Amino acid sequence: MKVLVTGASGFLGGHLVDGALRAGHEVRALVRPTSDLSRLRTVPGLELAFGDLGDGESLRRAVEGVDVVHHSAARVVDFGTRAEFTAENVDGTRRLLSAARAAGSRRFVFISSPSALMGPDDGDRLDITEDAPYPARWLNLYSETKAAAEQLVLAQNGPGFTTVALRPRGIWGPRDHSGFLPRLVGRMRAGRLPDLSGGRPVLVSLCHCDNAVAAALLAAEAPAERVGGRPYFVADREQTDLWAFLTRLAGLFGGVPPTRRVPPPVRDALVEAVELLWRVPGLAARREPPLSRYSVALLTRSTTYSTAAAERDFGYRPVTDQESGLRGLLDWARSPAGAAEFARPGR
Repeated sequence: MKVLVTGASGFLGGHLVDGALRAGHEVRALVRPTSDLSRLRTVPGLELAFGDLGDGESLRRAVEGVDVVHHSAARVVDFGTRAEFTAENVDGTRRLLSAARAAGSRRFVFISSPSALMGPDDGDRLDITEDAPYPARWLNLYSETKAAAEQLVLAQNGPGFTTVALRPRGIWGPRDHSGFLPRLVGRMRAGRLPDLSGGRPVLVSLCHCDNAVAAALLAAEAPAERVGGRPYFVADREQTDLWAFLTRLAGLFGGVPPTRRVPPPVRDALVEAVELLWRVPGLAARREPPLSRYSVALLTRSTTYSTAAAERDFGYRPVTDQESGLRGLLDWARSPAGAAEFARPGR
């Protein structure tokens, strides 16, 4: 098949490119000319299409002759204006959908997120299934606009144009330079990550990049009548005690384990203060807050997801277990490329 990958210069998008090429597909990557393309330019057989989700004409060129679109590009930071999040996550997705459908593409695989279902008042939730509804309110603009984009994608499913959304939770693995894991490890290396758990286990689902890629490739070829118009959670087989996992990572990467506990009332008061300060328009648009309701929710709520639907409908099985994934991550972090970027102190 002829495949287009968006977000290819990023973490998951780069792995999607590799996975599609290994599977024997012709692969085209939509990239901005200003992105770091040093690795992509060395990938044999990869075609680069220069463009932007805000440029409809470049999208029409990018999808020409494409059978399957894997859309992983998104604004994923925890700061910015509503207009910025809407433009990148919603409007950009709408333009790409329209271009793909007009070009005769037959499958659109959207990389969504479980964050699309995160509400501000949620507590612990285990083995969440796809029956869980969208919340009435979201934790942040990222969650809200990912939900809007996901609904937009699924609504476009129809004869000859199959759309499906995947919700991988906590993607991790090698070549991640700015995701949640290297950021947390970087803070532990700088001795600046306190234990926010409140002294209780926090059980979470994570998703190794290999497993997210495997799910995307399977969803691209599954029967339309099974997957069309549906979202799916994707995760590793293991459920992880998050703070024990972080302590282990501190040992692997030479960091300070998060043993200094912050009482929940103090933690919550700090979050409120930071959120109030970050309502200042100029600050909120330019800088990521050191703490937010969203980041604290990810670190303190027990949240796990069932992958039974993905297993049933398109044969998803995790291809990389946590132990193998950790070995691969450590090997990459010790390589010249990884040592230069991963787990920099103070990030």
